[in-house]
Amino acid sequence: MAGVLSFAGSAILVRYASAAPGLAVAALRTSIAIGILAPFGTRATLRAWEGLGRRDVWLIILAGALLGLHFVMWISSIYYTSVASAAVLVSTGPIFMAFFGFLFLGERLSRRTTIAIFVAVAGSIVLGLADSESHPPIAGNPMLGNALALLAAVVWALYLLIGRVVRRRVDWLPYVFPLYVVAGMTTVIFAVGSGTPLTGYPVYIYLLCGAMALLPQILGHGSFNFAVKFYPAAFLGLVSLLEPIGAAALGMLLFDEIPGPVAVVGMVLILVAVGSTLAAPEDPVVAV
Repeated sequence: MAGVLSFAGSAILVRYASAAPGLAVAALRTSIAIGILAPFGTRATLRAWEGLGRRDVWLIILAGALLGLHFVMWISSIYYTSVASAAVLVSTGPIFMAFFGFLFLGERLSRRTTIAIFVAVAGSIVLGLADSESHPPIAGNPMLGNALALLAAVVWALYLLIGRVVRRRVDWLPYVFPLYVVAGMTTVIFAVGSGTPLTGYPVYIYLLCGAMALLPQILGHGSFNFAVKFYPAAFLGLVSLLEPIGAAALGMLLFDEIPGPVAVVGMVLILVAVGSTLAAPEDPVVAV
């Protein structure tokens, strides 16, 4: 529950840090998280990785790169669309988990899941059309922001599926620390490659990035990576649906971002679709 609460505040912290470019925020956040965990994670990782097979090492590296991409796209989406829309669209991750299980693992999609996928697509279209006429507080492109949030959900699903496999054999800290190192390297590469500076910002920007590193990243993502070994992905997905509700409430309270009636319809369709998918006992996402 603490992880979900920290997730709900993630978009709010990003919005407050919007004086810095999104790529800079992503790189600073992940770099600070590495620094916080380094004193505890370095020795544990070196000790555990001596017995790891090459397959697990490459899976952790791939999961870290996907997590870095998730941060880049998710944080950037907040610059273009509303907090509520970004949070709802990124919550579609469990839908993609079910779809990828069917596509790559040959797992059967139940009728309920198939219908839920179409409902989620319809809800995304409705939300996208509604947001195309809105004006978020940051000058941007709501359609682009929604697309980035949706892509962030795709890579989140892939990253969590890999974690579900690796965490059966690897303890939490030896998994999370190298995962964050690779994610941090990925975000820094994007920032440096685009010419985005990482220095010269006001002190409060670095404090906000530190808060993002400690709360949504270490506490939020860390708690999910811990729990994924013990709980079905479907249960964690259901719990994570509290995130967009909390983020939307905070967005309305702090930034006066009140979604229009059409946007609300789109959000409700998406959340119902995700909830329906996760509630299906035969859904493949449970077994991942």
